[in-house]
Amino acid sequence: RRHHSAFDPNTPKGKNNPLQQYVLDHSLREHPSLKKLRLLTSDLPQKGMLVCSDQAQFMANLARLIKAKKVLEIGVFTGYNTLSMALVLPEDGRVVACDISEDFAHVGKPVWKEAGVDHKIDLRIKPAIQTLDELLASGEAGTFDFAFIDADKESYNDYYEKCLRLIRKGGIIAIDNVLWHGRVLNPRKDDLETQSIHHLNEKIFRDPRVNISMMPMGDGVTFAFKL
Repeated sequence: RRHHSAFDPNTPKGKNNPLQQYVLDHSLREHPSLKKLRLLTSDLPQKGMLVCSDQAQFMANLARLIKAKKVLEIGVFTGYNTLSMALVLPEDGRVVACDISEDFAHVGKPVWKEAGVDHKIDLRIKPAIQTLDELLASGEAGTFDFAFIDADKESYNDYYEKCLRLIRKGGIIAIDNVLWHGRVLNPRKDDLETQSIHHLNEKIFRDPRVNISMMPMGDGVTFAFKL
């Protein structure tokens, strides 16, 4: 799902680029519970799927800036970003976290509880499209403040369109892996994941419904600000 950032704090300090490590050492304010979950995740073979800590912090700062109360997360993994968002939401805030499996979320759930924010997290184990449709059907369109899309790439366009309906004006959609290990530069016809990401990148660039910024953080992340 993800490609490690040059700023990835999961790599040993000073490895490859001391200047980039300096940036982390002087900007990353990682909550103790987040650090604990990151270290627990680093023991897994799939640790490369973990969101970069600097990216999670930036998204949490954006959520705080727009006074977010309702957050959508599509793709949970061990729940590092879920926790990061829950920590900055008010007591009555809610993260609707979507995943098709609890295989990895069980790593994060005890840490959510330990951090005292598990009551803010609504984990829904089913296809995310189903959850998004249920939220729309229950009248929650235009009520979410922030959405983070980081799941199966071939469904990215569907996730984007449904999130755009669920997010309020002035809300933010963050789309992860938009550079996809650099494969977007020359997508192969038989590589449906890369084709899907590339097509969505082109679509969002021309989408009059949003203002955008694409950032080379982690494996690339696009922020779409709903107009």
